[in-house]
Amino acid sequence: MNHITRILSYAWPFRRRLVVSFFFALLVALLWGANLSVTFLVVKVLLQGESLSGYVQKEISLTEELIQEKQDALKDISRAIHSQNLEAQPDNSAEGEITQTDLAAAPVNLLSDQSRQQRKLSNASRKLLALKWIQSTIITRIPDDQFDTFALILGLLLLTTLVKGLCIFTQDVLVGGVVELVTMSVRKECFRKVLDLDYQSISDEGTASLMSRFTFDMQQLSQGLTLMGGKIIREPLKALACMIFAFMVNWRLTLLSFVFAPLIAIVFYKIGKTLKHASQKMMESMSRIYKTLEESFESSKVIIAFNGARKHRSRFHHENKEYFKKALSIVRIDSLTSPTTEMLGLMAIFIALIPGSYLVLRGKTEIWGIQLASAPMDIATLSMMYALLAGISDPARKMSSVYSKLKKTIAAAERIFSVIDRETLVKEADAPQRFPQKLESVHFKKIDFTYAQRKESTRNNEPILDGVNLEISAGEVVLVVGENGSGKSTLVNLLPRFYDPDKGSVFINEIDARDIRLRDLRNHIGVVSQETMLFDDSILENIRYGRPNATRLEIEAVARKAHVLQFAEQLPGGLQYDVGERGQELSGGQRQRIALARAILRNPEILILDEATSAIDSQSEILIHKALKEFAPGRTVFIITHSVGQSLLEFATRIVVMDSGKVVATGPHHTLVETCPQYQNLLSAQVRQRSA
Repeated sequence: MNHITRILSYAWPFRRRLVVSFFFALLVALLWGANLSVTFLVVKVLLQGESLSGYVQKEISLTEELIQEKQDALKDISRAIHSQNLEAQPDNSAEGEITQTDLAAAPVNLLSDQSRQQRKLSNASRKLLALKWIQSTIITRIPDDQFDTFALILGLLLLTTLVKGLCIFTQDVLVGGVVELVTMSVRKECFRKVLDLDYQSISDEGTASLMSRFTFDMQQLSQGLTLMGGKIIREPLKALACMIFAFMVNWRLTLLSFVFAPLIAIVFYKIGKTLKHASQKMMESMSRIYKTLEESFESSKVIIAFNGARKHRSRFHHENKEYFKKALSIVRIDSLTSPTTEMLGLMAIFIALIPGSYLVLRGKTEIWGIQLASAPMDIATLSMMYALLAGISDPARKMSSVYSKLKKTIAAAERIFSVIDRETLVKEADAPQRFPQKLESVHFKKIDFTYAQRKESTRNNEPILDGVNLEISAGEVVLVVGENGSGKSTLVNLLPRFYDPDKGSVFINEIDARDIRLRDLRNHIGVVSQETMLFDDSILENIRYGRPNATRLEIEAVARKAHVLQFAEQLPGGLQYDVGERGQELSGGQRQRIALARAILRNPEILILDEATSAIDSQSEILIHKALKEFAPGRTVFIITHSVGQSLLEFATRIVVMDSGKVVATGPHHTLVETCPQYQNLLSAQVRQRSA
């Protein structure tokens, strides 16, 4: 219920539309009840052959007799009260006059009887007034011929049905608009929250799982909201309208029909718990289908090269089969709901109609001494009673068909809000400081770090960094080298706070990086990663991403520095050339040069290159190193690499060697060659790789 409340909070800004839609739903309910009440008129005219004017006149006569009867009863009660008071107090007022003293001294049973007779007299008077208004205003406009009367009733029924249909259409349009606005708000909020999460949390959720929430789960949520604003409002109102009309006809028989209400509630509760659990399992299964699709499409080259299509088809078939099993369990439960509800509803109608039929056929008002009607019922009244009870049962049956969808909505809302409620592991400081005006040093002090346990992982994560201490002075160009898994990328990724250390701190000058405003910190850092991510846009806009307010002249200048113009001028449109999805229209080296230009345009004080040249051609590597050599002076540069070439050593000031999450050595190339075994092994492996 908490998730439903949260969803409704998104609908609150559009409450006026919802109020108007509720008004139309109320009109639908009233017209529904009124149309079913026409059963009474149809039976009177078509089956009993009675004219409406004659029926109304007969009711007026009966009501007038009832009024006279009640007036006489009240006079008798008044005389009884006065008589008893005279016996108790002989000197009281004249006969026939009742004073306050008389009333105070009267027995309770006489006063109670007087109050009951007055209430019945009042009701009869109101009924007489209504009947005379109907006689003077409506009956005079109804034709005397029975067929013409019947045709008029059908015409009015058709008109009210048309109006009801227009009301349903208007309500659905209003609700549909609100649903789309609410879904859009939830989608935007979810997207905003995902973008506010840290890199580790996003990786933990996984692209497929997040895509499932933004597509399949949002679709389930939208369908449920449409039902909540449409049928779930309209159908109970229709049932309520029929219930009110039925109570007006015979409240005792109507109450009998609610004997099965607790049983229906228990059935719905049990089914609801099962549906919610099954829906969550089904949505998790859909996430795995998305994951299979994502991996297959992104690895299409490997699949083609290794003839792996059969394996991926088999895996996709397996995930679809699992989804089918979970979806089928929901179908079974949903299919059971409707006939169960219909049977219970029919039993509720029968338990009221059987006694009602007995009263009509025997001309009685009670069974076994139990009063079930205030006056003898006729077939027309019983027919209307049946129609109204069926009018209550029909919305209940429709509600049972949407019950499973509502449970799916709640399950989808839980999954969506689990993302919205997820807290980032990288938090903004309560009172953040600005980035220092002048960078003096970067200091990694006693750093310990372990990646958070992934949801689907069954093994314990091992520490990636273990007590790392490293101080870099401003303006240094540092090569961070080491074997795969040594922690070099993780260490440097702590600088822009992709993660935060478990222990220890990263200091910018004397300020803990966690105390600097995140946006300010990242504005002073440029990153070029191993896996170059370009957006499906032009070369110009991909470079501009580094600084959105940059002019075209500034972009062209950095494109020249990063040797992007060298290939861009040969492309159709030059810098306006669209790089395609993930930059697939360009080579790896070209993409990496664009990424470098993007980082240079940011004009950062700290530049990080994470294996930026590991997957590109030698020519592109030389050009990137040349651009770095020109850009590096006056900046602090971290170059993570497993290949130490002469072009890097020409402008690198220091080399940091990492092994098993520790800094094992730091210094210039010529010193490490003589003193560091790990560095020697790295160079030897590099030489063997080149000679091979």
